[in-house]
Amino acid sequence: MARCRLLALAAVCLLTASSATAQGLFGAPPANVPGEAAEPATPPVGWPPPSDAPAAPIQPGSPTAVVRPFYGQVGLELDPAERSHFIDPAKSVLDKSDALRKSGQGECLDPNMALDNADYDKGEIDKSLKTLEAINGDQAKVIVAFVVAGNAHRLEWKFRKVDGDWKITDLLSVTGEWALSQYQCE
Repeated sequence: MARCRLLALAAVCLLTASSATAQGLFGAPPANVPGEAAEPATPPVGWPPPSDAPAAPIQPGSPTAVVRPFYGQVGLELDPAERSHFIDPAKSVLDKSDALRKSGQGECLDPNMALDNADYDKGEIDKSLKTLEAINGDQAKVIVAFVVAGNAHRLEWKFRKVDGDWKITDLLSVTGEWALSQYQCE
């Protein structure tokens, strides 16, 4: 329970720090205090522009570019062929899950973790999927938000840059309050 609260607190801190840039992803920002001039917000990398503006392309090799394929194919995060995108602690959990499955003892992870275990509806996901990328040195986060069957979902993908490539270190559900790194697949 303490870990869930810690994850929720971390998500709130991230959202608070980037409230101006996350307007379309997480709701309207607070009203400006009277007498203060509003500063225009610069959209972060990968942020969808207003519907009347052309979408900026996702930069190849960026954290957002690494995340996007997981929303085009259900269960891609569990595919051993995709394991090169992951490093520990996420990679260890995925490898242990594979070993458990191969031993015939069952499944440890849900087959659609990238979707926060929601039913897959490509049309709904494509229509509502929004990403917000934040890079700080060799660490990065991509917040993903989407709606399926009227239910909003938010996930946080954590990255570390290794030999020039962004690698996934963890996947956290802000909505479901779970983290891939916390699974015990043994």
